Amino acid sequence: MTLIKSISGIRGTIGGAVGDGLTPLDIVKFTSAFGAWALKRSGKKKIIVGRDARISGSMVNNLVVGTLQGLGIDVIDLGLSTTPTVEIAVPLEHAAGGIILTASHNPKQWNALKLLNHDGEFISDADGKEVLDIAESSDFKYADVNDLGKVIIDNSYLQKHIDHVLALPLVDVAAITKANFNIVIDCVNSTGGIFIPALLEALGVKTVHKLFCEPDGNFPHNPEPLPENLVTLSKEVIKKRADLGIAVDPDVDRLAFVCEDGNMFGEEYTLVAVADYVLKNKKGNTVSNLSSTRALRDVTEKAGGQYHAAAVGEVNVVNKMKEVDAVIGGEGNGGVIYPELHYGRDALVGLALFLTHLAKYGKSVSNLRSTYPGYFISKNKITLTPEMDIDSLLLKVEDKYKKQPHTTIDGLKIEFDKEWVHLRRSNTEPIIRIYSEGNSETVAENLANKIIADIKEILNLKD
Repeated sequence: MTLIKSISGIRGTIGGAVGDGLTPLDIVKFTSAFGAWALKRSGKKKIIVGRDARISGSMVNNLVVGTLQGLGIDVIDLGLSTTPTVEIAVPLEHAAGGIILTASHNPKQWNALKLLNHDGEFISDADGKEVLDIAESSDFKYADVNDLGKVIIDNSYLQKHIDHVLALPLVDVAAITKANFNIVIDCVNSTGGIFIPALLEALGVKTVHKLFCEPDGNFPHNPEPLPENLVTLSKEVIKKRADLGIAVDPDVDRLAFVCEDGNMFGEEYTLVAVADYVLKNKKGNTVSNLSSTRALRDVTEKAGGQYHAAAVGEVNVVNKMKEVDAVIGGEGNGGVIYPELHYGRDALVGLALFLTHLAKYGKSVSNLRSTYPGYFISKNKITLTPEMDIDSLLLKVEDKYKKQPHTTIDGLKIEFDKEWVHLRRSNTEPIIRIYSEGNSETVAENLANKIIADIKEILNLKD
């Protein structure tokens, strides 16, 4: 069993002993802490709750909603929803915050409480630590019987979310309708199976072939939208002679595409393509995290904008986007953040902008993909031992490459012309992650191997 307490929330596997898994007592404890924090911070007695379709969702939802009521907080329960939908609902309802019950791309045995502030954005590092402190000290008090919170079931936010997407000036429903797209979707039997077909219908797409769209939480494959998990989608795109395939993760904040020939568009390039379209219509800056492809920088600079890198983590990307007034940003995992709608990864707005871009481009998805710089990312890791001094190690690697452009805002990233390597300690595992990128798989892997060899030399390790 696993329980991970982090600044952005709590996640773990369902069951086990208290403190070892995401048990009912742990759920109540951390919901109580967040509710108390939200009350103290905003003075508002209202919190939005929504969930993905995973099997444990109903159980976790009942505990969360009941606990918030016990604190004297009114709950607007969106039921089966998406992460970006809850993010939109919080400010619209003038709520103190939001809780999304989803373990994102993790397998079905996992669930989590993702925590939002009154702006509908993930809570900050400082706020997260405060919530954890409240949880550990049990510094919360429940309401008397006459002051219990009320529960309002609100099923209107599917349509509200779609309406807000359609109202964006850069979403062209007429162009998408005219393109007469033939699309296959894989919604991994979660809430994307509700939201993605509804959005496509609103966008005028008449031919949609559904894969795994029953929101029952029985994920038919690993739910992370990576190439190795999208084999069935790829085959179905070819079989149906579709224009493209679309995949989302269980809480619908990540978006990936399959080209008409069955090849992957590449989740790193979801943001690149959407940013390309946005920048063609509005000059401005962009942001992604340090481990995302350089292609976004290339596209941004070509359009006359400035690219900025942020530390890994959605909250860090959002903060940097606000700082530099970015018009588009996100993460290389298929997460598109379009601030004109809201500051959160949103597969719905990403999809609407991508289809508009494709419709106006007028050619195939694979053809569109070929217009972008071709980079390859290699992902490696080194397992840590207790005696390793990671800070000292990174300083020594930094010193070895001090003449190269580098940054230490999140671990260590070193640039070599258009190639780069990023070393960062994992927050959840005893490993150092090593990401590298080059203009071919061989170049990326060779760069990673060179850095790994340097690390082993510093640590006096043998192969």
